[in-house]
Amino acid sequence: MNLSYWEIKSWLSNTDFTIIGSGIVGLSCALYLRERFPKANILILEQGFLPQGASTKNAGFACFGSLSEIIEDLKTHSEEEVLQLVKKRVDGLNLLKQTLGEKAIGYKNYGGYELFLEQDDLYESCLEKIDKINKLLEPIFNASVYGIKPNSFQFKNIKERTIFNTFEGQIDTGLMMEALLKKVQSKGIKILNNCKVESFVENGNSVKIKTNLFEFSSSKLLIATNGFASQLINQEVKPARAQVLITKPIKDLHIKGTFHLDKGYYYFRNIDNRILFGGGRNLDFKGEETIEFGQTEQIQNRLEDILKTVILPNTPFEVEHRWSGVMGIGHQKKAIVKPLSNQVFCGVRLGGMGIAIGSLVGKELAELACH
Repeated sequence: MNLSYWEIKSWLSNTDFTIIGSGIVGLSCALYLRERFPKANILILEQGFLPQGASTKNAGFACFGSLSEIIEDLKTHSEEEVLQLVKKRVDGLNLLKQTLGEKAIGYKNYGGYELFLEQDDLYESCLEKIDKINKLLEPIFNASVYGIKPNSFQFKNIKERTIFNTFEGQIDTGLMMEALLKKVQSKGIKILNNCKVESFVENGNSVKIKTNLFEFSSSKLLIATNGFASQLINQEVKPARAQVLITKPIKDLHIKGTFHLDKGYYYFRNIDNRILFGGGRNLDFKGEETIEFGQTEQIQNRLEDILKTVILPNTPFEVEHRWSGVMGIGHQKKAIVKPLSNQVFCGVRLGGMGIAIGSLVGKELAELACH
């Protein structure tokens, strides 16, 4: 790319911190760096025209884990690890609300429900363990998190009772990202879009960064690309595509809340008199381990089938939009926030909990780079 003197001088010279990724983690990281270094030159590089990945493409769940998900996590994590995971999600959600304000992110606390299909034997094991999990989480909430509620939304082909979580909420993802971008830009932090980092190499006390458009140097590099991390660094993080659809507005929509189905592999909610519904990755784990955006017939058909038979069995609906996002996952649920060298740091593998922990991971990433 043929850059002018002005472009080089104003955007690409004397860069103190370069952040790759303008999602929740990257933007939060930039805010905390600005707080710590009021005069630092901070640059964010984003490969999409909007934040790519999952930050603008998620379902807007302000959640920390359904009951069955936490029971499942206890198979591969210790009780203390699960407690810390939940605590981090709750702290991260509180930090997001404090940073932007509940109104600016469209936060609504309608509660969360876990539904169980009629043929699902998961329900009984959840009921058996509900008291144990409530006891485990009591130090965080000072209350019982999970209780039982009847199926009051006329869902069909599910168990008559649902598991209700009074602490779960929902946000407007678009509002949240707009507010975060606005706040970052108001602090004099530069963002360059459609700029993909291809490689980087450390050079003494700086990092030489090569993008699809230009090369430049930065004192420190912070990687916040989550599901795309494997393109740049060798860490245990895999991409996981999540497919989502949304209906056209439905007259007199009676459904209100966030809903989980099948260990959280399916999730839906109300928004603007519509149903937003996503999931189905468990139908094809290998196929959905991709950084390519798009939909598959198998998953989209299953989503529509559940809409017809379970969620809106007596209500005609039309699908208006379909899209996908890319998360970063691994064998462990704990995010990877660590230095890769004296100049390079990463905050990746958010495990599908970007809204909950993104602000906190961004803050931790910034703190690493401050030393």
